[in-house]
Amino acid sequence: MRSAFCTESGSRGAAVTTKLFGEPVRRREDGRLITGRGRYLDDIGHDALAVAFVRSPHAHARVTDIDVDAALDVEGLVAVYTYEDLLGPMAEPLPVLIPHPQLTAPRTGYPLVRDVVHHMGEAVVMVVATDRYVAEDACDRITVSYEQLPVVVGVDAAREARHAVHEDVPDNVAARHHQETGDVEAALAASAHTLAFTQYIERSACMPMEGKGVHAAWDPADSSLRVYTSTQASTSVRAAIAAKLQLSLEKVEVVAPDVGGGFGVKIVHPWPEELLVPMAAIALQRPVKWTEDRREHFISSAHERQQRQEIRVGYDDDGRLTALDVRIWHDNGAYTPYGIIVPIVTATQLVGPYVVPTYRVRVDSVYTNTVIVTPYRGAGRPQGCYAMERTMDRIAQERGLDRAEVRARNLIQPDQFPYDHHLTFQDGRPVIYDSGDYPGLLDKLTALVGWSGVEERRAEATARGKLLGIGMAMYVEGTGPGPYEGGHVQVLGSGKVLVSTGLTSQGQGHETAFAQIVAHELGVPIEDVEVTTGDTRRFGYAVGTFASRAAVMSGNAIALAARGVKEKALRIAGEALEVDPSDLEIDEGLVQVKGTPGISIPLRTVAVLSNPLRYAFDEAAKQATQFAGPGDDSKPPVAAGDAPGLEHVDYYSPVRSTFASGAHAAVVEIDTLTWEIDVVQYAVVHDCGTIVNPMIVEGQVHGGVAQGVGGALYERMAYDADGQLQNASFMDFLMPYASEVPDIDIDHQQTPSPLNPLGLKGAGEAGVIPGTAAIASAIEDATGRRIAAMPISPTELYDLVRDDAAGRVAPRRTGAMA
Repeated sequence: MRSAFCTESGSRGAAVTTKLFGEPVRRREDGRLITGRGRYLDDIGHDALAVAFVRSPHAHARVTDIDVDAALDVEGLVAVYTYEDLLGPMAEPLPVLIPHPQLTAPRTGYPLVRDVVHHMGEAVVMVVATDRYVAEDACDRITVSYEQLPVVVGVDAAREARHAVHEDVPDNVAARHHQETGDVEAALAASAHTLAFTQYIERSACMPMEGKGVHAAWDPADSSLRVYTSTQASTSVRAAIAAKLQLSLEKVEVVAPDVGGGFGVKIVHPWPEELLVPMAAIALQRPVKWTEDRREHFISSAHERQQRQEIRVGYDDDGRLTALDVRIWHDNGAYTPYGIIVPIVTATQLVGPYVVPTYRVRVDSVYTNTVIVTPYRGAGRPQGCYAMERTMDRIAQERGLDRAEVRARNLIQPDQFPYDHHLTFQDGRPVIYDSGDYPGLLDKLTALVGWSGVEERRAEATARGKLLGIGMAMYVEGTGPGPYEGGHVQVLGSGKVLVSTGLTSQGQGHETAFAQIVAHELGVPIEDVEVTTGDTRRFGYAVGTFASRAAVMSGNAIALAARGVKEKALRIAGEALEVDPSDLEIDEGLVQVKGTPGISIPLRTVAVLSNPLRYAFDEAAKQATQFAGPGDDSKPPVAAGDAPGLEHVDYYSPVRSTFASGAHAAVVEIDTLTWEIDVVQYAVVHDCGTIVNPMIVEGQVHGGVAQGVGGALYERMAYDADGQLQNASFMDFLMPYASEVPDIDIDHQQTPSPLNPLGLKGAGEAGVIPGTAAIASAIEDATGRRIAAMPISPTELYDLVRDDAAGRVAPRRTGAMA
């Protein structure tokens, strides 16, 4: 029997190495995407009926009448839907996805406005036509009459509560989130020094290259629905559609094709359109499609960031924290479909890498007549980092100390892990830092950015008529929250290895990273591994892509599934080669005896043998038929508890989140004629535990830093007092070009997590978290003026410097704040 499967170890020629874990493997998906062979939502269903929406021009108004008569004469019109056409669960409010006991006044909208519009851009009427042009023409002929109501814009107006966004929530407070460790008032009273200040961070938003989109097709023959949607949570969209349209879950398929960016806005589910388009497809028995235009994205998709922060801090003569009290007002927009995840993340991530002996945080999450607020890359962490790091800067300035030294004196030390902050994170689990080396991060950062040599650079910039400043910020990021993700690995008789997981991809490099994990675990060439994500036909159970969790969750699940396949492969190969499975290994797709590579069997042959056959469909299949070998007639062909095929499904469910960390530094130059702010140097030290692919991690950091620069200097959603978005186009909403994003110096630190098999921590959001805080610190260092609101424009900086009432900061010291 053995001789039938023996092969010389060199028979495959020059093999590609399988030792890929931790290597900078080029992204496998890029060739397809950059040569136009990607398949995005708008590439699907060119013959489908098209949807357009009549959206409210008002921020707060009662709908008094909808007149569609003029639209009925438009040639090519197929259907018009208003709230009155919604039936059953579709006529009910959209779900509160993440309930919380402190979310005491949750409110969500309807798929189409029922009576009252609560923000500009809400969908009032859906039109279906033969194409989008016809649908838009029909929308233009529909007349909606409104009775305008008082408008609430911004956290300060919500706090005043002169008007209510929802008449049954008169104080505009959706939730009061409160966490506390120790007696803060007593600790503040006993502190040697205290200070208090207020600061703001403004509203911004995700701007993926591809907006949202949905295509739905109904098969009346078997009452099944297939939906393609540009989402970060295909399995969750599937569940929502099944519930709202009263369909059996197994009759609904949801596929996320290539997705041109998400950044959080596509984690919301279901968006109204993800229900309305399938509803129309079923009703009309025709494929139906909607793709979001850019203005729709601005006025109806989710925003984030805006908070008012009131901070009181106590500290000793050396600048060590003794107490911290933070009061936050968080703008959650008109509704709370995603619960209070963003405020919870701010509240619990605010403490960063520091020992905070006594801590209290109180967040009022308030309603405003603006677009809903849900996670945007960073998801509450940039706000928390802004609060903590600006506090560190204030302490340094008040005590006349170097900002890096103040941070060093407050850092959690490596021998203090696991470190329990006695807080509760967004996953309902304790905030216990699993591993890290925060002093190591700080040491690497100050060396990388040249912190000690800033005075020489400042003098040189001054000679050129520029103001130069340097700032830093540190953070800890909770990553990989549960409850679970799964992975399926299958080896085919061709030697191909199929890998699938339920979470979706939006450009993170999952196809490459997951293939690296499987190639490493299973000992096969990476070229033989094919990865599928976000397709409920391939994997039906998943949570989604958010919170820097893909590598931690699906990466570990896929590794476990690969290990299950390997165990079965060694067992089958052991029987075929008549050796103990423990004496076998897999290398370059060959199962071989350790130390004796000439005695081997191809893994593809093992896959064939794993499926006992009656019929031979090809030459390979002959090896698995009943007369191919002697066999053992005392045992069944498929053992009890076993299954045909060389495949395995496994799940990873963590006890709690892992905690990545990092430190950023920014150097800015400011032109005193134009007050333009130029980020001339940016340094990052990042710790995401074990690194699967450093090239992908660095790409994620680069993208995050670009968004951090945007959040600090450019990106804001500018509403007027009437709730009208003033900059709802790329002509007016500023984002950094490549010319505004600095070159980024990156250093890695690896402290593997003890909580998961691969030691991974997340990396996707890290780059954006400290940007606003670090750049604010650098601008303050350069100008000697207190920076209390971000983002900041050249005009605002000029006004701040000109206004003597802003007050000057103390004279500079080497390496000090200002």
